Amino acid sequence: MMAKNTDRICSLVLRLLAFGATLSAAIVMATSHERTTYFSVSVEAKYSHTPAFKYFVIANAIGSAYSLLLLFLPSHGSLWPLVIASDVVITMFLTSSISAALSIAYVGKKGNSYAGWLPICDQVPKYCHHVSGALAAGFIGVVLYMVLLQYSIYTKCCKSSS
Repeated sequence: MMAKNTDRICSLVLRLLAFGATLSAAIVMATSHERTTYFSVSVEAKYSHTPAFKYFVIANAIGSAYSLLLLFLPSHGSLWPLVIASDVVITMFLTSSISAALSIAYVGKKGNSYAGWLPICDQVPKYCHHVSGALAAGFIGVVLYMVLLQYSIYTKCCKSSS
């Protein structure tokens, strides 16, 4: 009985941390914007100007809502195989969103001389710092989901058979 309580507490803590990380990532990215004037040209940088950043916000919002819902799901029941499968889907969803957002952030920071794209972070540093913070929180969320997935598989499959 004590082991089941410990498993449930560990699962709850991991889900709560994943909820916090993904919610933080979505909020920080969604609030990233900066307007500046560069050689008398007004430039505005917002997350919503980039489809990859919008995808990142949506994926992290879905991941945080999913984590919040599962906090209230009973730890015993026939739904847990479905929960593990859903954890896999959410983990892949978050991984793809961080990958897309990181690639765009890299182009924003370094540019691409072959395509003629100039870096923008020198002109809008506050925006770039906001995006970096969101990406860091998103990466933490992905790592937490990977750990949570491994823990769920271990506790539901390996521990129950022994």
